[in-house]
Amino acid sequence: MIKMVGINIFPSLPPASHENTGQGASDPEEEEPYLDPTWPHLQIVYELLLRYVVSSDIDTKVAKKYIDHSFILKLLDLFDLEDPGEREFLKTILHTIYGKFMVHRSFSRNATNNIFYRFIYETERHSGIGELLEILGSIINGFALPMKEEHKLFLVRALIPLHKPKPIAMYHQQLSYCIIQFVEKDYKLADTVIKGLLKYWPLTNCQKEVLFLRELEEVLEATQSAEFQRCMVQLFRQIARCLNSLHFQVAERALFLWNNEHTVNLFALNRQVILPIIFEALERNIRSHWNQAVHGLTMNVRKMFMEMDANLFDKCQKEFAEKEARTQEVEEQREMTWKNWQMWQRREETIW
Repeated sequence: MIKMVGINIFPSLPPASHENTGQGASDPEEEEPYLDPTWPHLQIVYELLLRYVVSSDIDTKVAKKYIDHSFILKLLDLFDLEDPGEREFLKTILHTIYGKFMVHRSFSRNATNNIFYRFIYETERHSGIGELLEILGSIINGFALPMKEEHKLFLVRALIPLHKPKPIAMYHQQLSYCIIQFVEKDYKLADTVIKGLLKYWPLTNCQKEVLFLRELEEVLEATQSAEFQRCMVQLFRQIARCLNSLHFQVAERALFLWNNEHTVNLFALNRQVILPIIFEALERNIRSHWNQAVHGLTMNVRKMFMEMDANLFDKCQKEFAEKEARTQEVEEQREMTWKNWQMWQRREETIW
C-alpha cells in the first residue's frame, strides 16, 4: 500500500523553478489559488493514506519499516507544492505520523529545520512554510518542561530568523503562535525573543513593522519583569523610532502597547529608564504628527506617565527643554559661521 501511495503522490521529477512560484504571490486573498488538475485522483490516494495513519488498528512496529525516513523526507518535499488542498492533507498526515511514530520525531524536526534554513538563507521561496509552522505549533505545545537545549536552539536558529524573509506576511500568524508558545512554556526565553525581533526589525517595510509590533505586544504579555529589564533600553529606543513613524499604522500600533494592563505595569515599574528614552518622541508627536488618531493616543500616553510620576515627568520635560535650547544655540552658531564665511568670501573677491 505504501509503495502504491508513493508512486501516485511523489512526482518522478521535481517541479521546474519557473513552474513553482512559491511565496511570490503578492496577496493570497486577491489571487486565485493554484489547483492541481490531477487533484481529483490524488485526493483518493491521500484519503487512503490518512485513514491508514489515523487508524487505531495500525501496528507502528510493522508500519515503521515502510513509513521510514525516506518516506517522511518525500512528504516534506511535497509541502512546496502550490495546491492548498494537497498541503492541508499533507499537514494532517505528517502531524499524525509525528504523534504515532515516536522513533521518527527527532528526524522529522531536523528535516523541517533544514527546510527552514534553505528558505531563510538561500531561496526565500516556499509554499508550505505556514503549514509546517502549524504542525510545529502543536508540537511545541506538547514539549515537556524543563525544555531541552535542542528545542531552545531551534527557537534561536530557525524560528527567530524566519522573521527575516520578505514574504513573512504569508506565515506570520503561525510563526507568532510558535514564538508565543515558547515564551509561555519558559518565560526566561522572552529576553532572547525580544532581542531576536530587534535584530531583524525592518527598516523600510512599514507593513512588516506593524506585524512585528503585534507580535511584540503578545510577547510582552508573557514577559516577567527580570527578563524585560535585560532588553528594555534597546527595545524602547526602537519603540521611540516607531512612535515618530510617518506611517500612521506603525505609530498607532506602537502606542497600542499602552492599552494592555500587563505591559503598562511593566512600563510603570521601569518608568525611570523608559520615560527619558521616549519623552522626546512623545513631544515631537504632539507638536507635529500629521495623524489625528496618533496625536490623541500620544496625549493619553503622555498623561499616563504624568500621573505615574509627576516629578520624573517634570525632570524629563526640563531636560528636553534644555536639549532644545542647546540645539537652537548650535543652529544659531552654525548660521553665524556661515554668514561670516560668506562675508569673508565677498571681501576676498573684492580685493582680487
